[in-house]
Amino acid sequence: MITVLGSANLDLIGTVSRIPHPGETVPGESFSTAAGGKGANQALAARRAGAAVKMFAAVGDDSFAAEATAELRGGGVDMSAVRTVPGVKTGVAMIFVDTKGENVIAILPGANGTMGVAEAEAALAGMQKGDVLLLQQEIPQAATARALELATAKGVTTILNTAPFLETTAELATKADIVIANETEFALLAGDSKPLELLMAEWAKAHGRTIIVTLGPDGARAATPTTEISVPAMKVTPVDTVGAGDTFCGYLGAGLDAGMALEAAMRRAAVAASLACLKPGAQPAIPMSDEVAARL
Repeated sequence: MITVLGSANLDLIGTVSRIPHPGETVPGESFSTAAGGKGANQALAARRAGAAVKMFAAVGDDSFAAEATAELRGGGVDMSAVRTVPGVKTGVAMIFVDTKGENVIAILPGANGTMGVAEAEAALAGMQKGDVLLLQQEIPQAATARALELATAKGVTTILNTAPFLETTAELATKADIVIANETEFALLAGDSKPLELLMAEWAKAHGRTIIVTLGPDGARAATPTTEISVPAMKVTPVDTVGAGDTFCGYLGAGLDAGMALEAAMRRAAVAASLACLKPGAQPAIPMSDEVAARL
């Protein structure tokens, strides 16, 4: 069983000729909306990977709420713990995607900002030793910190995605069993300029945790206190990379929940993340487990 404590957003997506510089206006091509939020994206990815998933999140009482949760409801995620907050807007992500599939994103938290210690305690109340808890950085850190504290006491396996990177992320990361970061986030986490492999090994040994760094087209690397793992990505021409990281996290969590070894779970997650780059949007692009199995 996987529990996700995190954000649910509506993504507002504009495709542009290129990512604008500060103060610059560039021509756009199209606009669309899609369900998003790092917590919701990872919940759907874990569900599409075959896991049973329960989501703890908050949405507003506005017209965006139904669209923001539609993919989750249709995909079979347990939504009984998703709270509607009166008088508050649903969180949104404002996304620009260029012709190469690269993106820039601004998050407006809305109802996600109301998540707190009470939600963390509710999420952990029904969890047991060996269950998997997925966490990100789009809800208040007090909730995430409390969830990690309770999970450690219960023997729950915790996976913390360091996006978006916050001032308190480096400290909080040392409390998670598995930390997933991209290269930029890991540089902020480790605070050093040594070669990536060496720095990852040092961080894992120093904190007694597993660190996974996603490398885009180069796949992903992991360092545990005793071993190192590297897995490739599929060679694809990306349409939109916005959901790739969350797809990796959700599939990794589902693989570990199913009893896979770390390397096998990473290989599956890397293929799923590559496939997620082939369609626009975050949740609509997350592949089904049979698509991933076919490519493996």
